[in-house]
Amino acid sequence: MHSATHQAIAAVWRIDAARIVAVVARMVRDVGVAEELAQDALVAALEHWPREGIPDKPGAWLMTTAKRRALDHLRRGRMQDGKHEELVHDLEAQEALVVPDFVDALDAARQDDIGDDLLRLIFTACHPVLSTDARVALTLKLLGGLTTHEIARAYLVPEATIAQRIVRAKRTLGEARVPYEVPHGEELAPRLASVLEVVYLVFNEGYTATAGGDWMRQDLVQEALRLGRMLAEIASDAPEVQGLVALMELQASRMNARVDREGRPILLADQDRTRWDPLLIRRGLAALERSRSLGGERGVYALQAAIAACHARARTAGETDWKRIAALYATLNEAAPSPVVELNRAVAVGMADGPAAALEIVDRLRELPALKRYQWLPSVRGDLLAKLGRKEEARDEFLAAAELAGNVRERELLLERAKVS
Repeated sequence: MHSATHQAIAAVWRIDAARIVAVVARMVRDVGVAEELAQDALVAALEHWPREGIPDKPGAWLMTTAKRRALDHLRRGRMQDGKHEELVHDLEAQEALVVPDFVDALDAARQDDIGDDLLRLIFTACHPVLSTDARVALTLKLLGGLTTHEIARAYLVPEATIAQRIVRAKRTLGEARVPYEVPHGEELAPRLASVLEVVYLVFNEGYTATAGGDWMRQDLVQEALRLGRMLAEIASDAPEVQGLVALMELQASRMNARVDREGRPILLADQDRTRWDPLLIRRGLAALERSRSLGGERGVYALQAAIAACHARARTAGETDWKRIAALYATLNEAAPSPVVELNRAVAVGMADGPAAALEIVDRLRELPALKRYQWLPSVRGDLLAKLGRKEEARDEFLAAAELAGNVRERELLLERAKVS
């Protein structure tokens, strides 16, 4: 019985944790303290619900309990400062926000306010003052409701390492006196870019894991999709948010077709497209259209989504519009120059104009230091050489790529291709 209750608590927490932390953070103006108070509410649920039963509205129970903990925290702090008398009315006003008897606080609170609180929390967790690793860990903890153990397991690092990142991130935010607010004016664009970068990093790690024995990590993909959809709902007029959601929805639509029953990777050209998820494709195309309607068709995420849309619209691999994909990659390289983008353009050129034309592009990229340890460069070159009948050279490239691969499944795929070449 207790096991079922604990599972229910975990499910509710995963859904409502971000909203609870966000609302409490607005009250106490400190993300670290807000998370601790929200965790206190979770502990209270673990104590009470197995004995008293799950409330009719569990999310509201957690929200109300956390807000009461926040008021207690504020009251203690202000009494210690000797300001209790002059601030008593302010406390009473805040206490009025706590809805009695655990009615649905999530519905009773204005949804716009909760959206604003979530935006503040997202921008705080993804603040550029933090390292990239810290931003990812803190975002998954605060907004994803993932435990430290779950984050560590997903990224194949020790739990203590993740715990340290999160503690240091919260300490850094406090020491830097990062304001708990949504940036405005000239600050908004770079800060939003930081937020989107974090969400997409989480998605990419789930879509093609950099290490370990699994080609994909479905939990991280789903978490990134959830974060992206949340962001799209509360920042609905931001075209690049819509572009990122479109990209993730369209890429995630292929998940069921990307591995075989043994978990081995299946390349795009060989995938059974009847297994692609039509709902995710429709959602992705709709988000892409929203991005375009907002004037964001040249955004870096929208351009990548447009490329994914070319694949999604092709009923077979042979119907793929590779010339358009090559042109979109060229536009993307103008918007955000990158040797990786140019390598992807080479792949598209190879499909549209033949392997010889693509090999010219790839050979120019071989001299770039940024791609010296990038396994997909020799992998692409090996594929092109194989198509040109240069089998020995192709095998050497696939073997070189396998040596650079950190993911077990990826390495197996490359070694298999070396055998065939």
